[in-house]
Amino acid sequence: MSQQKAAPAQPKSILRGHLTQVHATTFLRQNQRLASGDADGFVILWDLTIMRPRAVWRAHNGAILGISGWGDDKIITEGRDNRLVVWKITVADEEKLSVDLPLDESSPERPQPWILHILEINTMNFCSFAQCSPRFDTDPAVSDELLVAVPNTLATEAIDIFHLPSQTRQSTVHLGSKSEQKGMVMAVSLLWRRESLFLLAGYENGLAVVAWRRHDGAWETLYKNQAHSQPILSLDFAPSREYFFTSGADAIIAKHPIPDADPTAPPVPIFNKETDKSKTTDTNEGLEEERRQPTNANISLLAAGLASASSPHTEVPQRSPPGKVAEVEASPLKRMDTRHSGQQDLQIRSDGRIFATAGWDSKVRVYSVKTMAELAVLKWHDVGCYATAFAVIDEDKGGAARAKPTTPDDSNDARGKETAAVTTIAKLGQLSVKDRRIKMAKDAHWLVAGSKDGKISLWDIY
Repeated sequence: MSQQKAAPAQPKSILRGHLTQVHATTFLRQNQRLASGDADGFVILWDLTIMRPRAVWRAHNGAILGISGWGDDKIITEGRDNRLVVWKITVADEEKLSVDLPLDESSPERPQPWILHILEINTMNFCSFAQCSPRFDTDPAVSDELLVAVPNTLATEAIDIFHLPSQTRQSTVHLGSKSEQKGMVMAVSLLWRRESLFLLAGYENGLAVVAWRRHDGAWETLYKNQAHSQPILSLDFAPSREYFFTSGADAIIAKHPIPDADPTAPPVPIFNKETDKSKTTDTNEGLEEERRQPTNANISLLAAGLASASSPHTEVPQRSPPGKVAEVEASPLKRMDTRHSGQQDLQIRSDGRIFATAGWDSKVRVYSVKTMAELAVLKWHDVGCYATAFAVIDEDKGGAARAKPTTPDDSNDARGKETAAVTTIAKLGQLSVKDRRIKMAKDAHWLVAGSKDGKISLWDIY
């Protein structure tokens, strides 16, 4: 008797509402909301307890490149109209906004939420912004301040770091020499690791770079490797902050280390409005002169990067303390040829076990973080996928869980918690329909995929 082939996995739900391709997605408010942005600049805030829109507005006059939450009452969007906007939107505010979907082209102009901040930025790179708290000991979800990293306005290979709410530029980071042909910065990330601020960057020529901010305000490169032959499309770091992954327009997925900063260096000062913005790297000396010169209106975009051969890799001069030679790591932890080109928006789940990519071939692929083995291929869309997002299933998104020695008191506490858990399970049946839906939305292991067809698929996996 032949063994029957298992049926392919199917999404739990499909969200239909965008008229154009979905470029960005993110979970908000303990997974009860999903925010999605499309190529026309529309944002839809979905209520995942009922799978319906709660708010719809046009956030930008161009395609949305990135979207993220800031606490439970703020949403940050980045558009091709060269603006990064912070929106104030609470549960009460949702009642005042339209729920007419972009598919309804006859709908009158939809009201917008309250705008808190607007940054004029460069979006020529197709690079989404990165964010983190200005302090290593503060969760950005509860912080009133934020650092935002975006490509520099004129020098497209450089990176600007802004402070919110002051809206001031704190640093301009230009990694490497001007003669190095890295191309545009395509992906960035900011993170704190052991009280040091790190910057991860992926470039148009496939180069991945890790730098850290020294106590004098300068940025020093700790790692660089050109694992990709074509532009890096996305990167994400593990919750442990010990490594990160990159995916590109080629078929490569690479796992890179995040080296430790100099343990003898003093702690990094907290960012504030008085930070010396001139202390970036020694390769920034010509930036002001470049700003005074006319820019090339025909500068190449991602399409040019994909059509051209990758630039030759040259060594980056490093800035070192006097009498000390900087050692830069140059070997990735692992490099895998997936044989599937065009995997973007790589996202690592908050428990650090799996990561997913959105494929130009319409498939979402799920991989093991530990082995990088392909675990699942999710196929529902007929056209390319551009965005992915995981629901947060671990409260400690900012780092690895810390084990604690077991004591007799802990054992007693554990038995007490088990009893409480049994009682809670017994009472689940007494929950209202609304409360059950909220619990399901919070506990589901959601993976969402946004596609060129304007639809969003929700998968409950692992």
